[in-house]
Formats: sequence, structure tokens, C-alpha cells
Amino acid sequence: MTTGIFLEALTPRSGKTLVSLGLADSLIRRADQVGYFRPVHLGETPEEDPGIRLMREAFNLDASAARGGVPLARCREILASGDQDELVSASLAIYSEMSQQFDVIIVDGTDMLAASAASAEFDLNARLANNMGCSVVAVINGSDAESVEDIVTSVEVARSEMHTAKSDLLAVVVNRVDPAIADDVAGSIPVGRRGGRAYVIPEDTAISHPTVDDVVHELRLDSDFPMSLDRDIQAVKVAAMTVGNFLEQMADGDFVITPADRSDVVMATLASALSPSFPVPSGLLLSGDLQTNPTTWDLIHAAPFPVLRSPVDTYSAAQAVGAVQGELRAGAPRKIAAALGQWSRRVDDKELLGRLELPRPATMTPLRFLHQLIEKARSDRRGIVLPEGEDVRVLRAAEIIQRRDFCDVTLLGREAAVRELAQSEGIDLTFSTGEQAPAPGSVRLIDPADSPLRETYAQEYARLRSHKGVSLEDARERMLEGAYFGTMMVQLGDVDGMVSGAAHTTANTIRPALEFVKTKPDVKIVSSVFFMLLEDRALVYGDCAVNPNPDAEQLADIARASAQTAQEFGVDPKVAMLSYSTGGSGSGADVDKVREATRLVRDADPAFEVEGPIQYDAATNASIAASKLPESQVAGRATVFVFPDLNTGNNTYKAVQQSSGAVAVGPVLQGLRKPVNDLSRGCTVDDIVNTVAITAIQAQTA
Repeated sequence: MTTGIFLEALTPRSGKTLVSLGLADSLIRRADQVGYFRPVHLGETPEEDPGIRLMREAFNLDASAARGGVPLARCREILASGDQDELVSASLAIYSEMSQQFDVIIVDGTDMLAASAASAEFDLNARLANNMGCSVVAVINGSDAESVEDIVTSVEVARSEMHTAKSDLLAVVVNRVDPAIADDVAGSIPVGRRGGRAYVIPEDTAISHPTVDDVVHELRLDSDFPMSLDRDIQAVKVAAMTVGNFLEQMADGDFVITPADRSDVVMATLASALSPSFPVPSGLLLSGDLQTNPTTWDLIHAAPFPVLRSPVDTYSAAQAVGAVQGELRAGAPRKIAAALGQWSRRVDDKELLGRLELPRPATMTPLRFLHQLIEKARSDRRGIVLPEGEDVRVLRAAEIIQRRDFCDVTLLGREAAVRELAQSEGIDLTFSTGEQAPAPGSVRLIDPADSPLRETYAQEYARLRSHKGVSLEDARERMLEGAYFGTMMVQLGDVDGMVSGAAHTTANTIRPALEFVKTKPDVKIVSSVFFMLLEDRALVYGDCAVNPNPDAEQLADIARASAQTAQEFGVDPKVAMLSYSTGGSGSGADVDKVREATRLVRDADPAFEVEGPIQYDAATNASIAASKLPESQVAGRATVFVFPDLNTGNNTYKAVQQSSGAVAVGPVLQGLRKPVNDLSRGCTVDDIVNTVAITAIQAQTA
């Protein structure tokens, strides 16, 4: 039976989109099929609705999983006529259709867009929720409240209205509350009749402040600059005064508006951005249908911020920009990360969803696996060091991690260079520069060349490598390298794990760990796995990145380590030792190596679920397994695949990835006493975020 959750805004600008995102994130980790439905959508078609586009992008939902009912214009006509039957009937038809496919459906009610028809909208939403049999999450805007008591009264009024409307109230979310009183509000609201709590989410400027992209989108402006527009606007400044006075007023993140012919202001803004000691604006808008000096325009192309044009006059442009609100919408990963971070901090989703009957997931989708990584990392918070702090992808990943709030991040790099790069790229990071763990809401920034830790680390490295003739002076020099400094942080417990390799080779990342972190007592070699996320399950492939031609003993070691890694990440390990032959049908050195490795695994632990040698088709296909190895408990059901050599493993994982559309996550290193993981030099920001989460989870059991 499908479970429906209806989101109902009881006040304008309630921030209901944040609740939609957070609820979807929580549900995707708990149900196989999650759908999203807006009975009233903006635009003529569902594809034009920002909420539907956002959910499709954020959670990889197709058109059948994120749907709309009737356009807002038609809804208003219905409300004006007083006859809601047409809308209710159309919505019920779509909801019933979706119920055949989805375990849970989030129904996103109207947004209180018609202020003059608030009562009619409330009645409509209540009628829709009741007819669909949905539990209701009511959302209230707490930003206009003058006191804690005002918000408590609003919640009680909302509960009373829901009771009168005979709605099944699941929870009340009070959103956009002044952070200074958010905790007091949360502690003052009594529990509801059903035992449901009211959740309080504070206003977050990372969400509420508009970005340059919001301005471009809302005002339909053009930008000639191929750079990210996802930059927070801290304030809007109109440059109409002399350059000297204007520069005194400008701060980081300001959005500057000036007439297009004010070359002096344009040049001053550019000079400020290029100077490490002056502020960098989030963007520059040239107003008026005026000619910019050609020489000035040539120099503008060196600007490390977006430059926009608007044909309207400066006053009109300032008014228009000032009216733009920050929006949670598709194409804004930083805002989405901030929203999901606030949801996870402020909403007890186990309590909230625990009062619903949700079916237990029968499959593991790529989206669920990746979202569970974040949740598991957050459940036992750890600290991870990223040595490549001067790589813009690493900085963007650190910002996402800080906003999602699932681990503590330490960046290594030259302080001035890191700050300047973050500033010029519009990356919103607060840096802690001490040697202690980062303060909440910040990342720790350490320059190995200036850090007092360098001497401590050098002494320890010299001690550990003295048998190799390493002197203290050699060790001091070595600790200038980010990978060595970061690995020593892990070794001495100043952080729990390291992720590197975005700008360096695998050898650069692994070498320090092999020198002094070493392998676990029961492990002989370091190896790797990839998580292969197929449409309905997660598989583990090893070793596809580290060992070129392991012998039988090493293959056995890889099998045991891969099974342990699989178990740590929720994959029930059934290990297939792959070969070109199945069972006893083949012979030769390569097959004999796999057969011996399988024997070693079984001798060490008779209960270990392993089969080998076995071909890939017999390992995955039940009908083939039934004919080739009918007595096997692994054949046809394998989840962990151990390849006989690096050539086979690396080519196979890439072939599966390209031919099936599987998501490959890794490589994940295994066998080290403490977690260190490598990145591809072609990695994306999402790759870095996922690898950090994996490393944090490994650290939980290290």
C-alpha cells in the first residue's frame, strides 16, 4: 500500500521546498520507489515548474516519478469559481496512477501564492490530502515572528486548524526562524496529539541570500563570461560615488551595480578583485544602454567574477536586483547541500518517519547507496584531511561537505593561495587556522610550511624511517609535501582519514601510507575495490586499481579484505573468485592460482561464502549457475567479485560502467591500518564528496 505525505504551506514564503528536499532525502534511504507530485504546478507544463525540475535533478527522478497536475492559472480560475471538484478529480487520478508504481509519494501542495485566497487554498489542500489519504506535514514561516511565544501560538493554531479540517497531521515544521531563538522555540513547543513533534529550522543565509545565478535567472540577463554563476550575493552596492569612497564601502560578496560608461568604477572593482588584500565582488552589473570603453571591456575579460549587462537605468536595475530572493532550485548544488544539512541537523527523521508504515526496501539503488553514505558518515562524525587545498574542485567539495555537515574537514595548502582561490571562485568557506579541530561551520586550514606540527611530524617520520637512513632534515623537507603531512596527521590521530589524488598520482597518495601507516595485522597487501552501483543493487569489484598480478596468497588476502569492505557498507558479501574457467573444468597456471586462492580463503574460515574458480556469468546468472555449480551457495548470487589480475579487473569495471550505465564509486583502498583513499585526477566534486564520506565510514571501524 502506498504511503502519501502531503506538504502544506500555512503561510507565504514558508520555505516548503527545503522540506520537500529533506523529506525526499530521508525517504529515499528507506523506500524502494519514491514519487513526487505537485497537484498545482507553475508554468503551462510540469517541466516549467521549478519544484518539479529540482526534484528530478536532485534525486534523479524521471518524468513519471516527478509529476504535475494542473497549471496555477487554471487553479486560480477554479478557486475563483468555488468549484474544486475538477482539480480534486484530476489530482486523485494522477495520484492513483502513481500509487501503482511508488511506495511513497510526496504531494507538494499549493504555495500560498494567492494571498487573497488563503482560506480557499487551505480548504483545497486539506481536501486533497484527505481524499488521497495522506498524512500532512504543515510548514510555517517563522521569520516574521517577534517572539518565541508568537511562534508557539502559530503552531497551536496550525494544529487546531488541521484538526478542524480532519487532516491527519504528521508534523509541523517551523521554518526560517531567527537562529538566535531557534533552540528556545524548539524547546517551548509542546508535543502534539499524535505524539508528533514540531521541528524548528533556522533561517540560513546560505539558502536565503540570492546568488548571481538567481539574478540572471530572475531578470533574464546575459553573461559573456564562461564561469560559475553560483556565487552568493552578500549585499547589493550601487557605485555612484567616487572610486576611493566606493572601495571603502565594498566587501567580499557584494554585487556591484554601476552605469556601463563608468570605466573608473569598473577598473577599481577589477583591481580590488585581483588584489589579495582587497574584497572580491560576487558579480558586476553594467546598467543602461551605454557604451563601455573598448579598452576597459578588454580588461574586464580578466575579471575573476561574472560581469552582466542590463539595458535599464541604474536605479531600476538596483530595484530589480534587490527584489530577487534566494531560491532552492535545480542547478544550485550549494544551496541544496545547505538545505539538506539544515534538515539533518534539525529534523529527527527516524522519529518523523517512524510513525508511518513504510515498506522495507528490497533493492539497493545507486541513489540510496550514495545518500546512505552521507547518513552513515554523519552518524559517527570523523575528521578527514584533504591535502590538495589549492585545487578548486577540492574547495568546492569542502564547501558541500561543510553544508551537508557530515564530517570535519582539514585542508592543506598555502593560506593566502587557498583563501584567494576560494574568494575568486565564489566559494563560501569559513576557515579555522589553528591546529585544533575546526570550529562548527568551518574548515581547518593548515599550511605545512608554517605549521608547528611540521616539526613534530618530521621527528616521527625520521624515527619511523631511520632504518632507511632518513635524517631529520630529510624528514622536515618531506613534510612539506601535502600527502606526507596529511598521512602523518592520520598516523598520529590528528585526523581520522585522508583523501588525495585529485591533482597527484596514485603512487603519490599511497606511498606515504605504505611507508609508515602500514597494513592491518592480518593483511599482507593494500588493495582496492570499486562499488559498482547497478539499477537495483550494489556490487563490489576488487582489485581494479592497485596490484598488477597478485599471487594466490595475495588474491586470498584481497578476497577477505573486499568482503570486509562490502560488509562495512551494507553489502552482504558472497565472494566470487573469477577466472576463465568454472569449477574443475579448466586447468593451467592462471586457473590454478585462483583455485589455490579459494582454498586458502576456505581453510582460514570454513564459513566464508566464497566460490572459485568461477566465470562471471556463472557468478551472476542463476540459471547458468544451476547448470555449472548447482550446489554452490554463491554461484548466481555473488556480490563481491575478485579479479585475477589488474588488467582484467580494470577493463571489466570500465566495460560494465560504460555499457550498463552503472555508477562506479572508488577506488576505495583497503587493508591499511588507518583509512587513506585515492582520487582520479579526472574526479568531479561529487566524487570527492562521496570518497570523503567513504573514508569517514572506514574510520569509524579503524
